[in-house]
Amino acid sequence: MAKPKKYETFKKFPGVRAYLSETRKTPDGKPDKCFYIRYKNLNGKLIEEKIGWASEGITAAYAAQIRAERLRTVRLGEEPIPIHKKRKEAVTFAQFMRKRYLPWAKENKAWESYRREEELFRRYIDPVIGDKTLKDISPFDLERIKSDMRKKGLAERTTEYALAVVRMAFNRAKEWGLFRGDNPASKVKPPRKDNRRLRFLTPEEASLLLEAVKKRSRQLYEICLLSLHTGMRAGEIFNLTWADIDMARGLIYIRDPKNNTTRVAYMTDEVKRLFMAKTPGEPSELVFKDRKGQKIKKVSRVFWEVVQELGFNEGVADHRMRVCFHTLRHTFASWLVMNGTPLFTVKELLGHKTMLMTERYAHLAAEAQRQAIKEIERVALQAMTGKVVSYTEKLGG
Repeated sequence: MAKPKKYETFKKFPGVRAYLSETRKTPDGKPDKCFYIRYKNLNGKLIEEKIGWASEGITAAYAAQIRAERLRTVRLGEEPIPIHKKRKEAVTFAQFMRKRYLPWAKENKAWESYRREEELFRRYIDPVIGDKTLKDISPFDLERIKSDMRKKGLAERTTEYALAVVRMAFNRAKEWGLFRGDNPASKVKPPRKDNRRLRFLTPEEASLLLEAVKKRSRQLYEICLLSLHTGMRAGEIFNLTWADIDMARGLIYIRDPKNNTTRVAYMTDEVKRLFMAKTPGEPSELVFKDRKGQKIKKVSRVFWEVVQELGFNEGVADHRMRVCFHTLRHTFASWLVMNGTPLFTVKELLGHKTMLMTERYAHLAAEAQRQAIKEIERVALQAMTGKVVSYTEKLGG
């Protein structure tokens, strides 16, 4: 049975007592004392709060002074904040991110999400609010992050993501008892954004790109071809295992573990030949791997080198018009719409959650419809005149 703790009380300082340690010693070899104070909070509940050890410089007089502050706070109708909670609230945003949030994100989020959040924190968030305590960060501070990122010419979506990282961090801090109050990010309006990719490749440009990539890297060529022919995102391709490849039915199963959903992509003849030329692995084995045999984490720099060599982005300032890996997916969708594929079908093939995301291609559908009407007009004119009419003749050329 454990021995009862020995306490020392002080007539001069009511509400203060000290626990006498049997193992801990002061620098002069005497038993160390841990000072506590007792008081009633706003609800009349008796609170015992640890103030600190004598070896740390704490005295009964100091503890009594803290107790007097607590009683004064209660008389003013406010709830006292104990020292241990004040220490938690003194944590800076940078300390919280590096010691708590980012290690948690690394363990619980997809690698690419963790990597992106760490980069946004390091490059754009930390320089502005890293040295501020959680409780001292205001919506105005987050407006500064927005302003700085806008001045640097970053995309609105990137700024929105950075603010989302701050919001998620504060939500976690509240869940873990490290922050009280309103989340400052909830009071900041996201930037107005128009990140719609406007650039898609012509068949000639796509051929040039694939041929140039093929000369540099066979695997990157296969990844690019797969995106162009199926509309798959880079991350979806990197996650493919041989269990996802159904050669018999010409299907690729695209699994989303985050939302527990699966959609299918349909193999073109080129894609079928691509997989037939590869040696299948075990069902759980990745189709594409990095040099260490692990999952690929990002698109090879060879892609960017080829794009630069081909001059696709030369003199292009608008990021929406610049060619990137996602341009291949955008090209897949654009070609479908231009060839008359219904937008709902495109939505399903791309895996968009709503039609709103697919409607960015509506202007291409309108152009395809205009061409169809011109064709009907040509056929009708031919029927009335009895002769074949070309577009040039119809226009008086």
